[in-house]
Amino acid sequence: MNLTPGQMAPDFTLYNTDKNKLSLSDLRGKNVLLLFFPQAFTGVCTKELCAIRDDISRYSNVQAAVIGISVDSVFTLKRYQEDQHYNFPLLSDFNREVSALYGTLYENWILDMKGVSKRAAFIIDRSGKVQYAEVLENAGEMPDFEVINEKLDILNGHLTDI
Repeated sequence: MNLTPGQMAPDFTLYNTDKNKLSLSDLRGKNVLLLFFPQAFTGVCTKELCAIRDDISRYSNVQAAVIGISVDSVFTLKRYQEDQHYNFPLLSDFNREVSALYGTLYENWILDMKGVSKRAAFIIDRSGKVQYAEVLENAGEMPDFEVINEKLDILNGHLTDI
């Protein structure tokens, strides 16, 4: 499934690093930046998530909840979150259901790994609609955070759509 702006975002429930369930619907009323990433402890993933960590006030200022999702286990993500001091939730999609629902699974990734999340970014607005969708085929590329940040500003009323 390819999600496009205007569609309702599929709801999901996944475990966070504290082994608590978090559902997308729990965040209704907030803008949500969903970031799918291939694997914890890898270079580009760490660079991407550390940039978010270091700029978390930017997302707080536009009332946006940031969520990271990968197919890593809760235990791996817990260690990753602790090591990198991430200040936003990481969710484990170990069963690959949410990544499939959002169209972000590689059939084949490096080293013959199957079912790894593609790097992707989705903005879900307060009402649950997709406002931005970017799924990258090349895991070495980063989402377009300039466009993402502009879209979040518009959703929060800081800018008007051009």
